[in-house]
Order: sequence, then structure tokens, then C-alpha cells
Amino acid sequence: MMEEIQTAVAALWRLELKKAVGGSGVNSVEIIVVDLKTNAGLTGRGFSYVLGSTGHTATIAARELIANFVIKKPLPHPESLAREIRQSFNRTGRGPNSIAQAAVDTAIWDLYAKSLNCSVGIAMGGKVREIPVYGSGGFNTIQSPEEAAEQARSYIEQGVKAVKPRVAGNRKDEKVIEAVSYTIEDRADLMLDANEKCDQTSAIRLLEIARSHNALFVEEPLPAQNLPGYRQISARTSCAIALGEHLQGVTEAYPFMADGICNIIQPDLAMMGGLTECLRIARYAEILGISVAPHFLPHVFIHLAAAAPNVTWLEDFPLLEPLFGNPQAFNSNGMLKLNTLPGLGLEWDEDAEKQYKVDF
Repeated sequence: MMEEIQTAVAALWRLELKKAVGGSGVNSVEIIVVDLKTNAGLTGRGFSYVLGSTGHTATIAARELIANFVIKKPLPHPESLAREIRQSFNRTGRGPNSIAQAAVDTAIWDLYAKSLNCSVGIAMGGKVREIPVYGSGGFNTIQSPEEAAEQARSYIEQGVKAVKPRVAGNRKDEKVIEAVSYTIEDRADLMLDANEKCDQTSAIRLLEIARSHNALFVEEPLPAQNLPGYRQISARTSCAIALGEHLQGVTEAYPFMADGICNIIQPDLAMMGGLTECLRIARYAEILGISVAPHFLPHVFIHLAAAAPNVTWLEDFPLLEPLFGNPQAFNSNGMLKLNTLPGLGLEWDEDAEKQYKVDF
């Protein structure tokens, strides 16, 4: 008997943070949670999120996607369903639709892999492997050089293979970079995240400073959509440029990758529209010889890493951990390994729904 999805629910949760985090100063996260159940009693849960803004529109969009493509339908292959949903955006665009699709897509992958009694990474056609993790959480642009160096030291002591302090395209950057470089010595790689804060002039200066300190890459020196600007600065530097967390889908990322601007692509689960679109972009990047370093959520993206050999880094940026019982993101050697639990393998906190669910 073919599995059929009997119930499907999309809910909105809100997580208030104790303090602003990251280069963007996020102080709250709204999470779109999708729960599925088949006629045989198999369950799947997926999620998406909106950082620092409202998730109401995306939750409504998720409910529409469920009604139109999921409920009372046979359990599909996730890539087939994602293609069908993606084609339905041809008149409305991606926007909140992409955020909504991410929640549906991850739920379908969770359910589909459980129906095969394997992890999502294996269901994607991958294999178990370990991926190095870099430290990103705890850095911000208001830190002194000494504070940034102390955060880097903390990460090094935990075994990570690289650290990524925040920079802002100003004169303080070089002192931060020097302090962190001195602290990590040759024990880890240096990465830098500008969080779209530079103009072309300050971006070029930052890239030159980064190159002189042997930085592995500089992330988002310019606003995400500034394709002409990225063309200009990439032609002026030999320092690698990483970007992608603010791009929606392969279509938006394509020119940055095809033009040789982007050396490392960083898909975001929500902005991309789920694991399927992240897998599509990883496959395209592999053809071009571009590395993939997804935006946070290492316990989710370890599945992508299993299926895509060009995933070279995972990011430790603690944010949604209260939902999952604070999982350890990496081992003492700074590596994360795909687990063998069916589905996504996420162990949701049993009180999370009661604590964070928002009725509307």
C-alpha cells in the first residue's frame, strides 16, 4: 500500500534571544514548523525561519502549499515535489514562498528518509563522512580586537578548524584581524564576515588586508544583490569571496557563480527554499569547481554534505539550539559526522512547541 500524507500542519513559533547576535544584530527568530503524518502513522517534521522579522506571511504561504501539494497526496520524492512547487511561483515570485517551501521541503525529506529507514543524507544518495566545522557564533562588529581574539581562542580550544570574526569595512578591521590571526597562529584558518557592510572602496581595502593575513575568504563584503559591484571588486583581488546566504534559489545565485565572482557559495536553508534547492546549487557548484559552505544549521547541512562532496565547511553559529535540546555541533577535533538516525535525526525538545508556538 502506497504511503499517503493524511495530516499536514504548519505552525508559527517565536524564539526571543537573550541578546542580539551575529553581524546583523538578530534578537529574535520566527520559525515555521511543518508536521506531516502518513496513513501508516509515519511522521515527519521540517522547519524554516525568518531572522529578526515576522514569519506570519511565510506561515500562511506554507499552509497554502500544504493544501495544494501535500495533504491527501501520495508521499512524493522530495525533488519531484520541490520542482512542482517551484514552478507554481512563476507568477508570484519566490519571496515568502521560498521561506514557506523550505519548511515543507525539509518535512518531506524527513518523512521520505524515514520511509526508507535511513538518514536524509543517505536518501539524497550520499554517504557517511566527517566535515570540518568553523566557529562563527560569538563574534560581532562591536567587539574590541581583544574580545574577538578571546572568542577565537575559545573556539580553538574546542577544536575547530577555522574561525570567522565579524568586520565592517572600517579602520578597526585590521586590528581585529591582526589580533585574531596572532591568537590562532597556524592552528586554524581565518575567515572574515562583512555582513554586506562595505562599499566598493572599503571592500577592496578589506580584501587586501584579508589577503595579507592569508584569510581563506571574505564573506559578503557588499550587499547581496550588488552583482556589478561584486564584478568590480572580484577583478581587483586574489582573495576568495564567499556569498549566498541572502540569495533565493539557483536563479539568483547563478550569475555570481557563472561569472567566477563567487569562490565559496553559502546557501541558507530558508532563503534557498529547503534542502532540495541547496542540493541543486551544490550540484551546479560542483560542475564549476566551487566549494559549498552552508549558512549555519550544521546538524541539518551535514545531510547535504553527505550527498555533495564539494561541501567543505559547516558553520557553528548557535541560534536555534533551544528547539533541539542544545545539541553538540562538533567533536573535539572540530569535525561533525552524519548520524545514522532515520530522517533529519533532530531530537526536538519536548517542551519547545508549548513554549514557543504563536497562535494567529
